Amino acid sequence: MEKLKNSIKSYFSNGPKAIFIVILILMISTIIITSTRKTLYVYVDGKEKKITTFRANLKNALVANSIVVGPKDKTTPGLDSKIKNKDKIYIKKAVNVEVNVDGKKLVLQSAEKDIETMLAEEGIKLNEYDKVSPSKEDPLKDGLQVAITRVETKIIKESKSIDYATVLKKNNDLEEGRKKVIQEGKSGEKVTTTRVVYENGKEVSKKVISEVVTKKPVEKVVAMGTLGVYTPSRGVSVRYSNVMKMRATAYTADYASTGKSPGDYGYGITATGTVARRNHGGYSSIAVDPRVIPLGTKVYVEGYGYAIAEDTGGAIKGDRIDVFFDGNNEVYNWGVKWVNVYILK
Repeated sequence: MEKLKNSIKSYFSNGPKAIFIVILILMISTIIITSTRKTLYVYVDGKEKKITTFRANLKNALVANSIVVGPKDKTTPGLDSKIKNKDKIYIKKAVNVEVNVDGKKLVLQSAEKDIETMLAEEGIKLNEYDKVSPSKEDPLKDGLQVAITRVETKIIKESKSIDYATVLKKNNDLEEGRKKVIQEGKSGEKVTTTRVVYENGKEVSKKVISEVVTKKPVEKVVAMGTLGVYTPSRGVSVRYSNVMKMRATAYTADYASTGKSPGDYGYGITATGTVARRNHGGYSSIAVDPRVIPLGTKVYVEGYGYAIAEDTGGAIKGDRIDVFFDGNNEVYNWGVKWVNVYILK
């Protein structure tokens, strides 16, 4: 009986302590729960979703709330970040993008902001002149197709031959129709620099940007004969520099032709002081208009032969000549005729 009394007394004396302990445990538990419970604001592609979690790690918090983050999705802050109450989480979902480059079709997923950033992230290097379609600055969107054209520029230098020119020069010492090489021609050389542009390995443009002559060509010089050749029906060929169609008459040294008789001063003497002559084996005398055929000029008169312009006459003007004969019968036989007068070289 005494023991029972002591037990009851002991129980009621320790009761307040037990209650205090229980209350303390409840308070601590509440504090712990309150301190570990977090409210997060998750924005998936701009759409807000409010979640509650007791997790300390972002990745675990998202998994616990059935929010799936793909391997190419971008999360801010990172999945391994520690989180606290009222944090804002941004998730950008990766989209499907097709990239055609270097003859390959790549199907990629990316959550980058634009094409340029995506290519850099995927390790697709762009060279200085490569073309990207659409523009590198365009934002990504699902189903986007990107084409990369590889552009390569090459500077090509090559030596080319320069053809020499041929120059024809008249030569009065060569017979007409004949040619003679005075100087042989030599080809020159130039270095041509060309810019060639290739797109995906195919040539699309070529432009010469410079030409430098390293060796000048030497022109070929050819003499072209202008000396005419006349071959009478009898005799050797006559080489001439010019030919004129002229009206030819004939004269002798007698009074009828010259107004002088034997014994008169200057009888039988030409205007140049020579004795008028008819020389079948050489040069005979003829009268000319010095303004047309200068005195002293050697000619060949068709049907008459070789002659020298040594005389003049009052009626011999312009395209007229007077050929000399020793006798009147030859003068009469000659008469008046149109003949070719060849100016000898």
